[in-house]
Amino acid sequence: MAATRGKQTQGDALSLHQRILSDISDRILSGAWAPGHRIPFEHELCAHYQCSRMTVNKALSELAKAGLIERRRRSGSFVRRPQSHAAVLEIHDIRIEVEALGLPYRYERLAKVKRRSTADDKARLELAAAGAVLALECLHRAGERPFCHETRLINLDAVPEAGGEAFLAKAPGPWLVERVPWSAAEHRISAVAADPGTAAALGIAPASACLVVERRTWNAERTVTHARFVYPAEIHALVARFTPAPEA
Repeated sequence: MAATRGKQTQGDALSLHQRILSDISDRILSGAWAPGHRIPFEHELCAHYQCSRMTVNKALSELAKAGLIERRRRSGSFVRRPQSHAAVLEIHDIRIEVEALGLPYRYERLAKVKRRSTADDKARLELAAAGAVLALECLHRAGERPFCHETRLINLDAVPEAGGEAFLAKAPGPWLVERVPWSAAEHRISAVAADPGTAAALGIAPASACLVVERRTWNAERTVTHARFVYPAEIHALVARFTPAPEA
């Protein structure tokens, strides 16, 4: 890019600063620079825009503050991977979570099996006796990237109509919320190393760190469903807000 070198005035610095901000943010928001892409080094940007290092540094600092890039000491600046924040105590819709990041949501049903409950199924659903269950495996995407791997058991004694549902167009979570009132829920949060099957579904290396949210819901005394959501740890955070309990 041709440019005229010379003494940089305050007005020039301001216009270049805005131009650098606009150029880099446009490439990130358009998807031209994907999450993890390395931003050109400061000296490369200085040469390209024919400006001072202070102008470049100021622009990169503002992009980092806006959450578009992350700056790593001695490594440079990189397009930041979007992080989702899910409330720990809510029954949330993953679609809303993804769309809140400004990314298109896509859902895929990977597997559906109707069966007699196994010993593991009975434990997960807290069933006193064997019964019919529906086992589902689903993948939620943010853009083209896998966002969350879901495995779910539905107690067909509690929700018999689920047995005839394909779950191709809508994920089982919002489908259940629309049809079955829940009276209680339990969340269990843990960190795991991705097993080969989960790693393949999420497009990450086996044994990568993952955040797992297990959810069980009840309608009166009957367990409705047990769901297990696995997220790559680097793109997900759990948030809960609390207020002090009133004094007695």
